[in-house]
Amino acid sequence: MAETETRIAGTALRYRVAGMDCPSCAGKVETALSRLPGTAAVRINFQTQILAFRLDEAATPRAEVEARIRALGYGMEEEAAPRLAGALPIAAEAEPPLWRRVLAEPKARLALLLGGLVGLGVLAGAAWPQLEGAAWWPAALVGLAYFGRKAIALARAGSPFSIEMLMSIATLGALAIGAASEAAMVVFLFTIGELLEGVAAGRARAGIQALAALVPRHALKLEGGVASPVPAASLAPGDLVLVRPGDRIPADGVVVEGHSEVDESPVTGESIPVVKAEGDTVFAGSVNASGALQLRVTRAAADNTIARIIRLVEEAQEAKAPTARFIERFAAWYTPAAVLVAALVVVAPPLLAGGDWGTWLYRGLALLLVACPCALVLSTPAAIASGLAAGTRRGLLVKGGGALEMIGRVRAIAFDKTGTLTEGRPRVTDTLPLAGPERVLLAMAASAESASSHPLARAIQQRAAEEGMPLRPTREARALPGRGVEAVVGGKRVAVSAPHHAESLAPLPEPARQAVADWEAAGKTVVVVTVEGAHTGLIALRDEPREDAAEGIAALRRLGLTPVMLTGDNPRTGAAIAERLGLEVKAGLLPADKQREIAALAVAGPVAMVGDGINDAPALAAASIGIAMGGGTDVALETADAALLNSRVRDLAALVALSRATLANIRQNVAIALGLKAVFLVTTVTGVTGLWPAVLADTGATVLVTLNALRLLRHRGED
Repeated sequence: MAETETRIAGTALRYRVAGMDCPSCAGKVETALSRLPGTAAVRINFQTQILAFRLDEAATPRAEVEARIRALGYGMEEEAAPRLAGALPIAAEAEPPLWRRVLAEPKARLALLLGGLVGLGVLAGAAWPQLEGAAWWPAALVGLAYFGRKAIALARAGSPFSIEMLMSIATLGALAIGAASEAAMVVFLFTIGELLEGVAAGRARAGIQALAALVPRHALKLEGGVASPVPAASLAPGDLVLVRPGDRIPADGVVVEGHSEVDESPVTGESIPVVKAEGDTVFAGSVNASGALQLRVTRAAADNTIARIIRLVEEAQEAKAPTARFIERFAAWYTPAAVLVAALVVVAPPLLAGGDWGTWLYRGLALLLVACPCALVLSTPAAIASGLAAGTRRGLLVKGGGALEMIGRVRAIAFDKTGTLTEGRPRVTDTLPLAGPERVLLAMAASAESASSHPLARAIQQRAAEEGMPLRPTREARALPGRGVEAVVGGKRVAVSAPHHAESLAPLPEPARQAVADWEAAGKTVVVVTVEGAHTGLIALRDEPREDAAEGIAALRRLGLTPVMLTGDNPRTGAAIAERLGLEVKAGLLPADKQREIAALAVAGPVAMVGDGINDAPALAAASIGIAMGGGTDVALETADAALLNSRVRDLAALVALSRATLANIRQNVAIALGLKAVFLVTTVTGVTGLWPAVLADTGATVLVTLNALRLLRHRGED
């Protein structure tokens, strides 16, 4: 989308559209906007009520756009810049009570007015029976004026089959045949349903607002050793801040002084406080529990972890799931077809069977209200939004409804080993110099690996640092995918590579081969250091499995999934780790080999690939779903289709279970929407139910679908 927008002339605009509480509302706004000349790149999110588009104001003035949307009955408030690109709402002021927020809505005031008029109609009819019919007219006319004007505006904007149009026609028809009481009840119940829908949508929207409120309004900035309160939004990378015990951390940063336990549960869902000391990373929104910390800010407010999570959740909500796209296409022809059926119900029985025109007109009008597809259109996005929010609370980020749907359908999950099933923090366990002292061996290896961020490279660098050996000047460093690294160190070409690659350079002596076999059998990874074509020594490293890895693999098996480890490590090391965790392993794989293994697994069904988001890019791309492990890192947040913020293997089972629960919720919602319509279709045509029960069928189904979707916010456990 971003690439498309850069090629489109016009001003980028962003509005908050009040009252846009459902996909149908969003569709009406999008249709109206797309019919105006000069508009392009329209993006709309009913969950956040945000409308973004580009506008050529020479073709259509901005004021005309605003007038068109307001004519549809929605409020418009322009946002000067994307909220997460510089104006993250930090710890907003305490909101007023729910009842006060509801009464502030125009629909609430209309509902109160109509309720009062309906009540007066009841009293007037009871006191003066001769006025019973006329007593209902005020309520019916007020509701008709409000919704009729909106229906006409929607028809002019390209949405002739809106629920407002169907309801207005039914109200007019009811007045025409003398059913004024039912006409009044139609507009009153419809207004109540719209109001309840808005309240439910606000409840679903509260999750992302709660995330934004995690960041404190103020921070204690350190300048010259003095701490002064400043707005947290003003902090810039490099600033020093003081975080006292009990304070929320105001920005992403690194601890430069102090030692404390930090509660990261608001950000990652991890319930156990994490010990933080000098050099450790902390997230905005976390709570400092015990000791004072001094932090150096690493990200501005608009780019901290909370802001990026919110941005990803909002983008995920904008991305329509395949089921939602199908239902929208279905609804596009379903509503006109339903209107045609209602028209046939009105004219066919009187013309073909001599039926009473008044009776069948009444039934046809009721059928119009039953036909409204609001609940059906809402069934999928409501469930997807709740599922995304529930996952975010547990540190499970999913980028869109399509990804959330697919995760629940996977049949196999492939894992990278290092940093995924293991801690990703290997340590040097053994060395075997073949030429020269151990210190030279480590110095040459660490220098060659100095440009690499691979966990094995960092482990060798750490061991060299512990031995007090400085790195030597390096040039022409390059990675050998699936093999190792190569560089010129102190004028000599040095390779640090896997034994199989080292053997292709020069044969290993028998003692070295035996050491490789023994170490690999013990689950260690071995690298060979080669200088100018001659092997100078071996280094063994071991990376322990994550504490929850075996538990997580077992949980996936209970869900009926097939876990498999795909690793570039040697078969002995891979088998040693796989045996401890209880899963199948394919070892000694190059990136292209992993891609082929993913393709082979995909023959039996969708496959997920779990990695670090950078390595194994071909395999991640080949998989149906790519999942990144990482505690809030750029990689975890910006790559793959989903990310596990807590880097816990057992969270994969929770993610799969959440996806399956969401899919089940969607099926339930569709059944509710279509089931109620089927029942009331029969009862309406047979005359058992009339106009106002038909309204209840529509608004009731919409509310039930929304409430059912909100149950996902409480989702816990594996299944």
